[in-house]
Order: sequence, then structure tokens, then C-alpha cells
Amino acid sequence: MGEVRKKSNNNLDGRQADGKTIRDSKNANGNTGNGPRRGRRRKKSKRKGILSNLILVAAIAVFCVSAYQLFKIGKGYLDGRSEYDKIRDLAIETEDGDGDGTGNQPRYQVNFDELMALNPDTIGWIRFDPEPAIINYPIVQGKDNQEYLHKTFSANDNSLGTIFLNVENNPNFRDQNSIVYGHRMRDGSMFRHLQDYEDRAFWEANPYFYIYTPDGQELIYHIYSMGEVLDTSDTYLTKFNTEEEYQNFLNMTKQVSLYDTGIEVTTSDTIVTLSTCTSASDSHRFVVRGVRVKEEGQ
Repeated sequence: MGEVRKKSNNNLDGRQADGKTIRDSKNANGNTGNGPRRGRRRKKSKRKGILSNLILVAAIAVFCVSAYQLFKIGKGYLDGRSEYDKIRDLAIETEDGDGDGTGNQPRYQVNFDELMALNPDTIGWIRFDPEPAIINYPIVQGKDNQEYLHKTFSANDNSLGTIFLNVENNPNFRDQNSIVYGHRMRDGSMFRHLQDYEDRAFWEANPYFYIYTPDGQELIYHIYSMGEVLDTSDTYLTKFNTEEEYQNFLNMTKQVSLYDTGIEVTTSDTIVTLSTCTSASDSHRFVVRGVRVKEEGQ
């Protein structure tokens, strides 16, 4: 019995030795029981790193595209304003009106020869005095109402476009309702500041605008109505079959005004409607309406 136990112990020691040898061999080869799990963790970590890099690259790409678009918009504003500044320097002259001691303000002179040489579609010039002084631009009339939406006076592609007269109107501004369009630019240019007339105090301080024509006329308009309308509004009617129709139209323009200016308008008058877009929606417009009160030869 003793020999049997001894032999059994010898076999056990052999197994223990063999087991130790096997474990030592696995450890030497790096193949422990945790090996596969560590490998899986390394793969997951690698995938996460790739995903993070892809997200970073995408974010950088979006940033670069956005920065380029902002640069493009800013450059468009800068180029457009620079162009119109040069046109003003070229075409506008002021004639000293105080030489006779009457105290009259200097009078605007528009060199339409220079303007027509640059753009034969020129039919006028519009300005406000004293404010909003930034509205001081040439007026054109294109072959349709789309041509000058994104084309400047000098025919450059630019979101500022050009101030233009409705294609259905007579270019001499003698229609009952002449419509002049201009963009509402975020940098304050073009017709952006028409909306200043939402404030009655602003209207009281700046109730007139002026249109100059190639035949040497200065047309003075007294602003009598302003407000927001839809682009399908009767505001954009230009033809009236009877005096009654025209008077009803004029009554409507006063009724929809933001406030009552107290200015009377009759069928013997002609008006100009200045129209620009708004931030409300693509179908809304802000309009300022003026009635001609004076016409002077230059």
C-alpha cells in the first residue's frame, strides 16, 4: 500500500511539473488567458480612433467651406459697395446753391452721359436727403424684372444687383404708379434702410426722396405711405382703366400704411412705389410710397 501511494505521489508531482511547464510555455509565448480579450480591446480602440479622426476631418471640412462662404459673401458686399462708390464719384456733382445769398442747399447734378456710357439701360438716379443717405444709386430698366437681380450697374455678377424700374413702367416716371425695386442687403446697402420708415419719427425727419432723369428733371416725392405687403398685393398694379379704379387704389395704399401721414393723394397725382424684400418670408415685401409734389429742371 505504501508503494502504491508513493507511486501515485510521483505521478501527481509529474503532472504538477508538467502543468507548470505548460503554463510557463504559454507565458513565454504571451498566450495567456486574457490575450484574446486584450486583442479585442485594442481593435475597438483602433476603430474609435479612426472614427474620431473621420469626425475631426469632417468638422474641419465644414469649417473651411463655411469660412469660404462667409469670405465670399463679405467680398461680394465689399466689391459691390466699392463699385457704387466709384459710380457716385464719377456721376455726381454738387452745384453750390448759396452763391446768391439765398441759403439754398447745394444742388445735385447727375452726369448721365457718363452713366449711359457705362450702362445704356440707365433711366434715372435716386437719392434720399438727409437720410437714409446710403440710398444714392443709379436706376436702370432691364429687358425683364430678373436681369438686374444679381447684376450690378457695371454688369458684374453680385448679390447687390442694381436698383431697377419695373419693366412695364414708362422710364420717364409719368405712370400713375411706377415701381422701383432694390435688394435689402445685410450690410445696409441698396434698399435695406427703407424699413427705417417703420418709425414715424424717422419719416417726420426724412419725408422726401428725389429721382433725377436723363432729360434734366429733378422729381421730388413726398412719402405718404409705407408698410409690409405680399408680393401678390394690389400694391404692384400699374394700369387703371378709370379714375375711380385709380382712386380706390390710392385709398388702399393709405389704408394699409403703418401710420397716417395726413398727406392727400388724388387721381391727378402720380406716385412711385419703392419695394424691397423683408426678413418675414420670401413672399413679403416692404414698400415706401411717395407722391410727386414738385418737378424742377436742372
